[in-house]
Amino acid sequence: MRKHRTLSLIASLAALAPGRSAPPLTGQLLGFNPETAKVEQDWEARFRAIPDAKRVHDNMLHLAAHPHHVGSDYQRQNAEWLVARYKEWGWDAHIERFDVLFPTPKERVLELVAPSKYVAKLDETPLPEDPYTHEKTTQLPGYNIYSADGDVTAPLVYVNNGMPADYEILERHNISVSGAIVISRYGGGWRGLKPKLAAEHGAVDCIIYSDPADDGYGQDEVLPKGPMRPPDGIQRGSVADTTLYPGDPLTPGVGSVPGAKRLKISEAQTIMKIPVLPIGYGDAKPLLAALSGPVVPAEWRGGLPLTYHFGPGPAKVHLKLVFDWGQKPVLDVIATMKGSEEPDVWIVRGNHYDGWVNGADDPISGQSALLEEARALGELAKQGWRPKRTLIYTAWDGEEPGLIGSTEWAETHAEDLSQKAALYLNSDENGRGFFGAGGSHELEQMVNDVTKEIIDPETKVTVWKRQQASLVVRGGRRAGGTPNQDVLTQNTLPIEAIGSGSDFATFLDHLGIASLSIGYGGEDRGGTYHSAYDTPWFTDHFGDKEEVYGPILAQTAGILVMRFASADVLPYDFTAMARTLKQYDHELKELVKSLQKDAETRKRNLEMNLYPLTDDPRQGLEAPTSLVPPPDMNFSSLDEAIASLEKAAAHFNAARPAMETLSPDQRKALNAELTTVDRKLLGDQGLPRRPWVRNLIYAPGVYAGYGVKTLPGVREALEQGRFPEATEQLGIVDKAINDEAAYIEKIIGTFGISN
Repeated sequence: MRKHRTLSLIASLAALAPGRSAPPLTGQLLGFNPETAKVEQDWEARFRAIPDAKRVHDNMLHLAAHPHHVGSDYQRQNAEWLVARYKEWGWDAHIERFDVLFPTPKERVLELVAPSKYVAKLDETPLPEDPYTHEKTTQLPGYNIYSADGDVTAPLVYVNNGMPADYEILERHNISVSGAIVISRYGGGWRGLKPKLAAEHGAVDCIIYSDPADDGYGQDEVLPKGPMRPPDGIQRGSVADTTLYPGDPLTPGVGSVPGAKRLKISEAQTIMKIPVLPIGYGDAKPLLAALSGPVVPAEWRGGLPLTYHFGPGPAKVHLKLVFDWGQKPVLDVIATMKGSEEPDVWIVRGNHYDGWVNGADDPISGQSALLEEARALGELAKQGWRPKRTLIYTAWDGEEPGLIGSTEWAETHAEDLSQKAALYLNSDENGRGFFGAGGSHELEQMVNDVTKEIIDPETKVTVWKRQQASLVVRGGRRAGGTPNQDVLTQNTLPIEAIGSGSDFATFLDHLGIASLSIGYGGEDRGGTYHSAYDTPWFTDHFGDKEEVYGPILAQTAGILVMRFASADVLPYDFTAMARTLKQYDHELKELVKSLQKDAETRKRNLEMNLYPLTDDPRQGLEAPTSLVPPPDMNFSSLDEAIASLEKAAAHFNAARPAMETLSPDQRKALNAELTTVDRKLLGDQGLPRRPWVRNLIYAPGVYAGYGVKTLPGVREALEQGRFPEATEQLGIVDKAINDEAAYIEKIIGTFGISN
């Protein structure tokens, strides 16, 4: 079966030989008339020749030479160095500063006090082979920022990944975490959900450890022999509840500038309510070994050489955390190249540059490529190229603690961005392998067009073809997804929906700006994420040491920027948006049916007393609780709204030839209108219980963390059993999609370009 599928794939790809990509939507570059399309292709060819791998590597060596977290001396030096480079390349560059709440540890204590004594090391041993790991005095220790202070001694309970399904298993085993300290392994969901759910179930503390089965010796050799996490490796990270709002916890909705109204720390909803501490598996092993109680299910067992038990007891743990709740400066680097014809239409490009320690991979692998992209555009400008629209290139500070730099900048400039921003293009870390993109689906066609022209440096086919192969064979960039045979017959590959987790969040979720997040990866696995071992030495030994994918990211993002900056008409394709919304509509209908079926099945099983007959009698498991089924819902209004958008999108595409005949002033006015189209998809009141999140199409899930929920107001109300709210939210999203369709039709009519 697998062999047959692979042969079919090879035959299909052979029919799409290099240089024979499918034509874009209009027969030339989307958004360009034939004359300007030829000019654009010439400039793009010059641009692609400029990015240089050695320069990308040199950028990495400089930016990751020392620890550079928020408020550190080397982060300030990096900011000043970045400004100097941009000015050298012809950009107008400056630093924008925001003073934000940035707690750092004053005291960390973790010890097993019963049935035996063990004091956790809570430290990462320097590697003799890696000189960067020896710079201990400027490193941030391993901690979870925005944890609460606390000093607690309590029984320990193992909760696997600490996700909702895990608590259902605990409930069936009649195990409560109320008054206990929970220990959860990383993975299965975003780290901030683990203490959030623990607190909701009554736990008083949360320990998060890295299990060797996930990114340690269960995967490969550990450092320094191999790339995986050693026993002392600690995954730092934020546990702020950014599903409510990212950025400075004390200034939701406004920039953290002098004079801004600030909440009291006790009023900040995003700060975790219980103490949280990350540890390595070396410190986790004695704690887990001290647990007794029932043995956990097979899928809960990690890679440590011990039998995993639930607890509670006899293990009792003392955990003490004390933080300095002071402010630190966040230094965003902002570089601008003013547009020659439409300076009030903005293309914003971003990648953060703050790391938890050295951060050679996360984020400097991406920032190094972005810098080479910016240098190449500067070189192009010296040759005579000028963007029609204004380019704003950014190096965000404070992404790691909670998307702070991008959020504070976007909130500060929210009025201008709402009127002027046509695109936000994001990247983060970058590596060897497959291309990946997510974002607003009216950008899907443009992404496909560009990736059909970028050559993968290792396989020598287009990155589009390699992405297609990945979707067909392995279901995505890494093995383990659902293979998608359908893409073999499609000229357009889907981009993913995105919710949060990187600096696009404020632009997309709060301001409703068309956004993309792109990058390469999937080939190299490592265990250095957010640890002191993410260094240039690691990159040179186990990562993309030749930086072959740095120039490729620069080429891909740079051409996306050039297309958007130079197109006669902004290259949105609303047909892809309508097609995707139809898919989300179908998913909601199937969700209702699935929830109804699950409730019916559970009711039957309970009534027939089936669970006691199938569970092991010696374990004394509780039967699952009953489920409340949703009522039947009428989705006809959503169907009609999407049909209206489909119709408007078709009208817009049919009118494209007429757009080419508009005068320069008319096209300028047309693009100004198009820039704000996506704002129609914002809800004035935001989503229920989180007004900062205003996008009605994409949002981070309340219990998904970084993961996206599409049509989130309806979907989450259904999933969480708030069925009247689901009906109410359905009406709100219907109106937003109808408004989007009507606005597109209005634009066509205003300029007399209807076909």
